[in-house]
Amino acid sequence: MARRSRSRDYPRTARLNELFREIIAEALERIDDDRLPLVTVTSVDVDADLKRAIVYIASLDETADEQTLEALGEARIRLQGAVAREARVKRTPELVFRIDDVLRTAQRIDELLRDQPPQEQ
Repeated sequence: MARRSRSRDYPRTARLNELFREIIAEALERIDDDRLPLVTVTSVDVDADLKRAIVYIASLDETADEQTLEALGEARIRLQGAVAREARVKRTPELVFRIDDVLRTAQRIDELLRDQPPQEQ
């Protein structure tokens, strides 16, 4: 029996989401901008028609979110170029950057739970 390719087990957009996340993360490492310290690409959500890709990012310094988004906006064309060169897709989507609050929310919930006194049974 022939072995199926692993890439066929996932929908196309899920594969593109992961591919774009890897490409953008690697390209960000090469950008020398002081406003982008410790920025992590947590996920990418590509539209099925490849017109737009929302790139979710997280950073340790939430006070610098506006500066981070501004720096990413300035680097957007360069990052889209990296996606176009490396992804080899018919259309390169416009990148839109958003802060991923999931990690911060989870951290805040964890802190609140740790601060609770132990309950007796």
